[in-house]
Amino acid sequence: MTQRGSARDSPRANPPRRRRSLGTWAAAGGATLALTIGLSGCGNIAALGLVRQACHHVELSLSLYRSSLKQTDPRRAAQERAQAQRQLQIASPLASIAAGEAPQWQAFMATLAENSRLPESDLVYALSAQCGAVTAGGSSPGVPGTPGTTGTTGTTGTTGTTLPAPPGS
Repeated sequence: MTQRGSARDSPRANPPRRRRSLGTWAAAGGATLALTIGLSGCGNIAALGLVRQACHHVELSLSLYRSSLKQTDPRRAAQERAQAQRQLQIASPLASIAAGEAPQWQAFMATLAENSRLPESDLVYALSAQCGAVTAGGSSPGVPGTPGTTGTTGTTGTTGTTLPAPPGS
């Protein structure tokens, strides 16, 4: 039995330790949240770096592909198309890793994955648009058909050259 006026009945006697305990938990929760947000930002930065690397290979591929279209020697044109294909194959795993780290790159990964099934001529416009935003300093993939990616005579590639208009446009 406690006496009236004892320390246990006093409202000031017990709470200070609990208040510090709650403050400690709140600080730990805030630190965990900040760390989680910070690490997810690092994943996006790492993914963007991978996408930029992949887009470099896409640029090389598109350049080789365009050059192959202008070649008069069929053997040389075939060599350039094969080199262009190899550049897309190099870019594909980089895009896959980036898509695993940041989901906004999944469409880019999917476009590059089509490289094994479709000719490059079918991928030129999508790849140009998707890498165009990245090489221009953006942090998300471009979408074909968005303002600034198509013109009346063709599509502006990521290197600033005008590609032929897509069939049926």
